[in-house]
Formats: sequence, C-alpha cells, structure tokens
Amino acid sequence: MKLSRYERETIINFNAEEPTATLYTRDPTVMRKLDQLVISFPEVYKCIGVTDIDKTYEMPKSAVNYRKPRRLSAEQRQAASERANNLHNKGDKSVS
Repeated sequence: MKLSRYERETIINFNAEEPTATLYTRDPTVMRKLDQLVISFPEVYKCIGVTDIDKTYEMPKSAVNYRKPRRLSAEQRQAASERANNLHNKGDKSVS
C-alpha cells in the first residue's frame, strides 16, 4: 500500500515514569534507519511490532535526542564548501 507523504507519520511516546520510549512510524526512511540500529545495537533498539505499512520500536528514553540548530560562521561555511569541492574534484579525477 502506497502512503501519501502526509500519511508517513512518526510518533514518539514516553512519560516521566517509564525508562523506555516507543516510536511508531509509517515512514520507510525512518524504518530503514531504525532497522539498521536494531541490527547494530540489539541491546538498545528493539522492533516490537510490524504490519504491512508500519513498525513500532522500543528504546531507552536516552536514545531520544534533542539538538539545538547548528550555526556556522561564514569562515566555517566557506571551509566546508572548499572541502566538499575538493572531495568532488578528487572523485572526478579517479573516474578518468
């Protein structure tokens, strides 16, 4: 079943009492990322439910992360741009 972008939701649920968080998703991208985490870290991430359109995962609340936005200075942005260009140019030369 093909879902619209609007229907590809992800819901994270946890409370102050319990040590675990539950993540429900219909987004295939999120599923692929979490499936890789389940394989790499089975002691932390667990897939606890699967249907044909969604999956439910369980993990410690500490695995749920909040980050502040990254702010780059003009110099940092320029340096990152130059690194990316160098990598891109290096890749073009190896193909020839």
